Amino acid sequence: QVQLVESGGGLVQAGGSLRLSCAASGSIRSISDMRWYRQAPGKQRELVAVITSQGSTGYAESVKGRFTISRDNAKNTVYLQMNSLKPEDTAVYYCNADVIYTVPAIHIRDYWGQGTQVTVSS
Repeated sequence: QVQLVESGGGLVQAGGSLRLSCAASGSIRSISDMRWYRQAPGKQRELVAVITSQGSTGYAESVKGRFTISRDNAKNTVYLQMNSLKPEDTAVYYCNADVIYTVPAIHIRDYWGQGTQVTVSS
């Protein structure tokens, strides 16, 4: 079984910064893509950023230039550096990881963290 544990959320004023972390633990051989999603009250969950095992990244238009996703493969950890935060960034942030298994055949299973609250005050 694999667990993802997020940390780093909190309350910050507009214009401030936060750094989220998500550590994967358990029976892990390797992880493919890792992602950050967020869900604001009354809204659907949306993809914020993604990073491949090789370090290629992608971002939602709303966070480009402000957020940076990175990962430490040795620690099975993904990070989200959030700068110039806006009130509309307020949401529960979730990490998601594609874990690669080779038994009984190669397949991928994705896992989710429990979420961490980010609140940006105006």
